Amino acid sequence: MKHRIEQAGWNRQEHFAFFSQFEEPFFGLVADVDATRAQARAWELDVSFFQLYLHATVAAVQTVENLRYRINAQGQVDCYDQINVSATLSRPDHTFAFSFIPFSPDLHAFGHGLAAEAEAVRQSSGLRLGPETGRPDVIHFSALPWVSFSSLTHARSFSHPDSIPKISVGRLRPEGGRQLMPVSVNVHHGLADGYHVGLFLAELQRRLDG
Repeated sequence: MKHRIEQAGWNRQEHFAFFSQFEEPFFGLVADVDATRAQARAWELDVSFFQLYLHATVAAVQTVENLRYRINAQGQVDCYDQINVSATLSRPDHTFAFSFIPFSPDLHAFGHGLAAEAEAVRQSSGLRLGPETGRPDVIHFSALPWVSFSSLTHARSFSHPDSIPKISVGRLRPEGGRQLMPVSVNVHHGLADGYHVGLFLAELQRRLDG
């Protein structure tokens, strides 16, 4: 379900019009979150660390309205009631494919969808492009567990209209007895600002801590 954002009187009307004219309207930042407690919780809950932090990420997105805004084909802004996730999932041959994992507030129900998509990726080849992986009511998510990065860019076609947030995480980095995880967030500046990314990161930390 979704509803239309009426631009007349919208407090972001001028921001949206301004940044929508840019060849690259996205901005991004990288910040660390503390994953120490999340690692322990994954063990306690008998789920993978990946499942736990992916679920926490999508759950945190639900709480920030601006991250649920999407620009439709007519150039209007829709706000979705629920955001799901299209994550890149890997295969044993080190290729990857796109997925569609529906969000559920329940960690274990979410895990069933993740497991089904992981198996579908393993049994397939190519990118698995299609209506499901190309839906607008998602975030684009990727994990880079090999690198504890401090910056990140994305391959993008500027001619293709895009307003889907891109969130990536990197390898854990031990520091001061904690396990820090870099999180990259890229969003359309006509729809969201640094304030909204800050809200998301604070909620993500809260959910990682449980």
